[in-house]
Amino acid sequence: MHPPRAAAAGRTASPTTARLINDRLALQLLQSEGPLTAGQLKSLTGLSRPTVADLVERLQEAGLITVVGESGAQRRGPNARLYGIVADRAHLVGLDLRTHSVTVAVADLLGRVRAEHTVLIDPDGAPDTAVATALAAVDKALAAAGAHAPHTIAVGAPGLVDPATGRFGGTDWIPSWHVGLVGALRARTGVPVLLENEVNLAAIAEQRDGAAHDRDTFVLLWLGQGTGAAVVLDGTLRRGASGGTGEIGFLPVPGTGALPSASGCDGGFHSLAGSAAICALAAEHGMPYGAAVDPKGADASSPGTGVHELSSGTGANEPPSGTGVHELSSGRGVHEPPSGTGAPTEASPTEALPAESLVRSAVAAGDAGAAFLDALAARIALGVAAVCAVLDPGCVVLGGEIGRGGGAALADRVAGHLARLSPLRTDVRAGAVGGRAVLLGAVLAARDAAQNELFGAAGPGVSPRP
Repeated sequence: MHPPRAAAAGRTASPTTARLINDRLALQLLQSEGPLTAGQLKSLTGLSRPTVADLVERLQEAGLITVVGESGAQRRGPNARLYGIVADRAHLVGLDLRTHSVTVAVADLLGRVRAEHTVLIDPDGAPDTAVATALAAVDKALAAAGAHAPHTIAVGAPGLVDPATGRFGGTDWIPSWHVGLVGALRARTGVPVLLENEVNLAAIAEQRDGAAHDRDTFVLLWLGQGTGAAVVLDGTLRRGASGGTGEIGFLPVPGTGALPSASGCDGGFHSLAGSAAICALAAEHGMPYGAAVDPKGADASSPGTGVHELSSGTGANEPPSGTGVHELSSGRGVHEPPSGTGAPTEASPTEALPAESLVRSAVAAGDAGAAFLDALAARIALGVAAVCAVLDPGCVVLGGEIGRGGGAALADRVAGHLARLSPLRTDVRAGAVGGRAVLLGAVLAARDAAQNELFGAAGPGVSPRP
């Protein structure tokens, strides 16, 4: 049974609620399947022909769907009309905040990115200047996308986000311009601004379009400058009471010679699998950083000023050829906590993380890099084993620069060590989304929020979801 149809099967409701359910079901199908005729909607939903005719009329009047073509070159008439979601009904903004930069993506209601813009930020400059620069980047991306104003904004940032308030849970080590920018976006736009931890957004991207697309339960283990994790159980992202789910850098593990503290993760898992620890491990195996293969790979942004944008025209459903409308799937890496603070940071936007370059070099070296990769996998497996003992996720995705750089060669080694440490069968996979996982996750989060409001509000007498 088709998932949207299964979700609606067996429901009874008042006429108003039934209309809302039917409208959402039709819109979900148009989102997942693309343009459909009324007959195809009838077949996929199991609704009667008059009911489908009513909902099509209702959704057209609400400005959510429109005729986008006809089915078959020889067919004409009402029954051949193809209906699709009006993509420009709402524009969405996703932001990926880093210490030294911000990237903005503007997407349509279907989640297709219409424009993207990155600007560098001086972390030592005045916070007000950084906020103004970031706001200008948002305006430039909106203009490039042909959007007058955003419907929903989603921001991916390092640090704890309080699930109860949607605000940063602690700001002592978070760049002050991050806090200022989120506040300015909320004050200036008057639209919903969703704030989410960056690793959680990367997990959303992996679940929708990446390595965990077939899993309702999994853990994303983020490996880069530091370490982190995101937990998805039964299809739901779990944030914890204070937003701290996944602070795996503080996990006490053997082999560090110390214990982490409330003020720093030195002595925890971070000291085994953070970037500095990986570089030291590589040196022990005779792999000094320097003569490495291209660390960025095919999914990296082009070097240069760090400022770039992609923009295009608009369309109702399918991106027109040559416009530059695209789905986010790859690009630059995201940042993670440095030693001792739990605070995210990153390599320069135009440089690779040294540890990532070392891992890629080891993979490319074949047998010559095998001992280093095996030792690194043994360390990572300690953290994964602890996660599995508590959560039994069945699947762990290795993300971040290190997980991406190590690919299947590292993931397979981690799986081998894990099998000797844990009786729980766990699939270990390399992340598949690429370096723009946070930005993609932000766009997806904004799309979900906008569709929940707009799709829920379709039809007369139905109030928008709060």
